[in-house]
Amino acid sequence: MLQAVGGSMMNPVAMSIIVNVFTDPKERARAIGIWGAVFGVSMAAGPPLGGLLVEWASWRAIFWVNIPLGLLAIFLTRQLVPESRAESPRRFDPVAQILVFVALLALTATVIEGRRVGFSSPIIEAGFAVALASVVALVAWEARHPEPMLDLRFFKSAPFSAATLIAVLAFAAFSGFLFLNSLYLQEGRGMHASSAGVATLPVAVALMVCSPLSGRLVGAGHARVALVISGAAITLSAVLLTRLTEHTPMTYLVVAYAVFGIGLGMVNAPITNTAVSGMPRSRAALAAAVATTSRQVGASLGVALAGSFAGAGIDTAHGPGFAESTHVVYWTIAGFGAAIVCLGIASTGAYAKATAAQQT
Repeated sequence: MLQAVGGSMMNPVAMSIIVNVFTDPKERARAIGIWGAVFGVSMAAGPPLGGLLVEWASWRAIFWVNIPLGLLAIFLTRQLVPESRAESPRRFDPVAQILVFVALLALTATVIEGRRVGFSSPIIEAGFAVALASVVALVAWEARHPEPMLDLRFFKSAPFSAATLIAVLAFAAFSGFLFLNSLYLQEGRGMHASSAGVATLPVAVALMVCSPLSGRLVGAGHARVALVISGAAITLSAVLLTRLTEHTPMTYLVVAYAVFGIGLGMVNAPITNTAVSGMPRSRAALAAAVATTSRQVGASLGVALAGSFAGAGIDTAHGPGFAESTHVVYWTIAGFGAAIVCLGIASTGAYAKATAAQQT
């Protein structure tokens, strides 16, 4: 709810436009950094404005306000975004679309319902089986399709594969963090929606500051540094939040939130830059779109995992045990951050660059 105004996840179409318009790697990295800073501004404005709308109007207002914003976006797109067309437009791949939909639906629903019915339940095991079968079928279908929705050759590039996984991990961490802290601040600590929105500003401010810095680092050829800082910051923030209680001082929360914002701000530019590294221009926009879509997948799974791992504490968020029930989630997020560090190092080495060069 707090994130409804201005806090939408990264848009694959917007990222594809940036990659297509800014063909120079340094300019592209800086543009992605600026875009990340704008995302930080939207995060900064979104929670407090969303909280005010909820308190002064109703929760429905946070959806109505998107109509004029959407119309403005359409107008600006027509005026400012140059048209671009692929040299050979790809055909629609409905089978792949359905398989992806079924896989994500089955996986997310199974993770969510596993807490309620038990992960050893036959229906949960069937859900995981459906998700796995859909992924296997997708790979088999796309391998034979002349114009696949998801070009499996991309994954021969180690940087691209790593960027896709980093995007899932980073945004799973972010969405799980945001979901639990919204509950913690409003239900666990009894804060009003607007006050809880203001409390999350350190995340947005840190993201807004660090995104352009990340873009400059990537543009200067230091993507590894940005990824290591990102993963380390996410890990540190999560470890700090494993000590969360109903009476944790706000100064402690501000520090933990700001550190998490640093991690999120540093990750966006290297994700996209690493994904398109070594890709010919004709395939770079599609590679960026896949990496950005991975953010959406991570966001969906992050909320599902947070709800499942926190267990019964979610059902009694106002109770004394809620903060303690989130600790296992934050330890999981700390693991995600550590994995980002490892993937960041592995995806920027000589071997990884060689696999990317083979795609040109």
